[in-house]
Amino acid sequence: MLFGQSVFQSVLERLKAQDETAEDDAEASAAHRVAGLGSGFAFDVMESVSVASQRIGEAYFDNLEHEATARPAEKPGPLLPPEPVMPDHLTRTAPQEVAAELAISATDTPLTLGEKRRAFARANHPDGVALPFRDNATKRMMLANLLIDEALRRLR
Repeated sequence: MLFGQSVFQSVLERLKAQDETAEDDAEASAAHRVAGLGSGFAFDVMESVSVASQRIGEAYFDNLEHEATARPAEKPGPLLPPEPVMPDHLTRTAPQEVAAELAISATDTPLTLGEKRRAFARANHPDGVALPFRDNATKRMMLANLLIDEALRRLR
């Protein structure tokens, strides 16, 4: 015990004294401020330069008002997706062209024919192409399935 008080009581007394001096300092510095307004709300000027112009990230936005009044606003058109372009392989719909792409030979097994069917479907399936090109993709898939099915029948 220090001077008839416990250590805890002496620490509490010291903290109360510090709080009272901090409140007195705050009251003295806030005497010139308007109650309820933060210091960031008021307009600050240092050496004829506003604080707003010192904010680098917002300098662009400060000048937008001048650009808007300089020229009339243009009405942007609707954003449309770009027109799809047909891949070259979808233009080849003749049976000979599809057969050449599949390259079915006498050495093919049912396993290799199944792999060729899946590989062809990955590149040509109608669900994987744009809507305007689905007819060509459907024709190509029908021809490929017909040719592979015929090759499988010959193997049996």
